[in-house]
Amino acid sequence: MFMDVPRGSQRPPMKWGWRYLAWAALPLLAGVLLARFAGPAAPAAVARATAVAEGGWAQHLASPLGLFLLQLLVLLLVAKGAGALLKRLGQPAVIGEMAAGLMMGPLVLGSVLPQLHGALFPGSSLGPLGMLSQLGVLMFLLVAGAELDLAALRGRRRFAFTVSHAGIAVPFVLGIALAIWLYPQHGPEGVGFTAFALFVGISMSITAFPVLLRILADRGITQTSLGQTAIACAALGDATAWCLLALIVAAAQASGWLPASLNLLCVVAFVALMLGLVKPWFARQQIAPGREGRWLLGILLLSLASALVTEMLGIHALFGAFAAGVAVSSNVQLRELLMARVEPFAVTLLLPLFFAMTGLRMRADALQASDIVLCAVVIVVATAGKLLGTFSAARSAGMPTREAWRLGALMNTRGLMELIVLNLGYELGLLGDRLFAVLVIMALVTTAMTGPLLNLIERRYRR
Repeated sequence: MFMDVPRGSQRPPMKWGWRYLAWAALPLLAGVLLARFAGPAAPAAVARATAVAEGGWAQHLASPLGLFLLQLLVLLLVAKGAGALLKRLGQPAVIGEMAAGLMMGPLVLGSVLPQLHGALFPGSSLGPLGMLSQLGVLMFLLVAGAELDLAALRGRRRFAFTVSHAGIAVPFVLGIALAIWLYPQHGPEGVGFTAFALFVGISMSITAFPVLLRILADRGITQTSLGQTAIACAALGDATAWCLLALIVAAAQASGWLPASLNLLCVVAFVALMLGLVKPWFARQQIAPGREGRWLLGILLLSLASALVTEMLGIHALFGAFAAGVAVSSNVQLRELLMARVEPFAVTLLLPLFFAMTGLRMRADALQASDIVLCAVVIVVATAGKLLGTFSAARSAGMPTREAWRLGALMNTRGLMELIVLNLGYELGLLGDRLFAVLVIMALVTTAMTGPLLNLIERRYRR
């Protein structure tokens, strides 16, 4: 009955929809007639039954499972609705989902409707949401690592290496310079300037590889020379930025030079093991038909084990999942299996929870009127660093001026990867509430401005 009506059928498809609506309306009509004509005792009985039902519903809704399901339903509806709206406006849907996560937090919903926000998201209920959102990020980074096919960069490696590292180095240095100004007011208590400055620098340097792929696909330029170059630069840049972030986190977590050096050595040994042994082993495997489920289970177990190892080494579980994905990327069959089976579930169901948790972490008073200037300064520094670093390196490597500017605009995309980095810094205590909120807004703005900036560059050179 759920099959589509064939085109040659004489019955219009819309009749099926009206028939289902009619059948669904019959119980409601029967209830109305019963309440109206069953006699004088019927209204009182209906009222008593309604009160009993409402009492039971409220009790079940207040249970941990009922509240969790309600939160999940509300967050998914708001996130997907905002994503569809932004997609109609020419933006990637993920930007709408990110913005929806912020709107559901104390900063917007908590300020406008505090009672509703308190009823929907009491503090005691955020634990399950947080754990599920972390699982979603682990699965997403597993797929992101698998999509990082460095073998496909042949012929572009030297150019991509130069441009991507210039696109990291310039905003990184500007971020450290900005940290000198930010540290007196926004440096958390107990955090040294070095750890704070390094983290601010790396937060300015991230490019969102998955969001970039989506933007290229939406504009139909994935297979062009610019699209392939942007993919190569973003892939190498992401790999380098994550390695730097792992080193910064390991150093920030340790309490002294000796523990920091030991953590870094363990991280290097883990990465060498994954790239030197696990990745070549995956490359040699052939997936027999019918055994995809076993391989998928094995990869998921590997990602969880890798995440546990990196968590124990003092960096973060996210790095282990990403490393497991990079190890799997050498096998095309397994990479496609992850993209077909894991990515839709993680992106559709779990990542909106991560966006929501980012918004729920913000305090209602995190941003003040004076922070508008701070937001503007951070956005200008982040954008200028990416644009100038990428443009200057691309021009020095021989890329035409117009394409170099377009590449710089694409590299300014931060999106989800930036939110992951910022949440990591917030969890480690490297960012305070105000600066965390400012950097999240920077991630949204720089991602949303990618499309308009590309249009502006194209219009200017078309004249």
